[in-house]
Amino acid sequence: MGNADVAVGAITRHFTDAGGVFVTPATTIATRLRHIRAVLFDWDGVFNSGVKGQGLPSTFSEADSMGSNMLRYAFWRQAQQLPIVAVVSGEDNRVALQFAKRERFQAVYMGVRDKRLVIEHLCSRHKLERHEIACVFDDINDIAMAALCGLRYLVRRSASPLLTHYVIERELCDYISANDPARHAVRELCELSLGLLGMFDQVVDSRAAYDPSYQRYFSERQSGRTNCYTQKAQKITTLRGRQK
Repeated sequence: MGNADVAVGAITRHFTDAGGVFVTPATTIATRLRHIRAVLFDWDGVFNSGVKGQGLPSTFSEADSMGSNMLRYAFWRQAQQLPIVAVVSGEDNRVALQFAKRERFQAVYMGVRDKRLVIEHLCSRHKLERHEIACVFDDINDIAMAALCGLRYLVRRSASPLLTHYVIERELCDYISANDPARHAVRELCELSLGLLGMFDQVVDSRAAYDPSYQRYFSERQSGRTNCYTQKAQKITTLRGRQK
């Protein structure tokens, strides 16, 4: 067993001991991660529990925000260019838009019923191949979208054991988080990715020191804009008035 396999094995144990499930071998996920150029997050059920009600906004956590930022930084260090990061929601979600703008994600897709269209749009707009997209999802309406991507992370929900079995049996996800959204599943998935990339320590060291490398990354990140899109008929179109 090579040093790389030993390192991946050590990383894997941290997550399996916590309750994470590797549907695809961790070594395969690590290989796929090296080709990822875009990350697509579903919103409700991923960054929050998906609870809704009149006057009840959706939420996000700073722990998940830090995780997504460190993952973007790792991809930036690897490729010397920003990865494409986007959020998708089936609803007109103001909090998702607020978060994406604050974090300078490149895109927010709102009111999208057929989420496969988002994959087509990302690939066309950013010259991506499907295998270069990682998808974080949680429910039935996300499955067709996730199935098109090169790497699929399912956020755990203990109330959906049959759905979990379904995606495992059909090989529609590669890893199932140990944590649910209320316990920072996004942070877990980002740390897993950093670990399997072999970049966790160097990214944390750099951010903690706020060194020149991190400052260059952050300056480039902050210079970007967040575009907002919606679904009209079977097309993704720009949502006017929602640009940065």
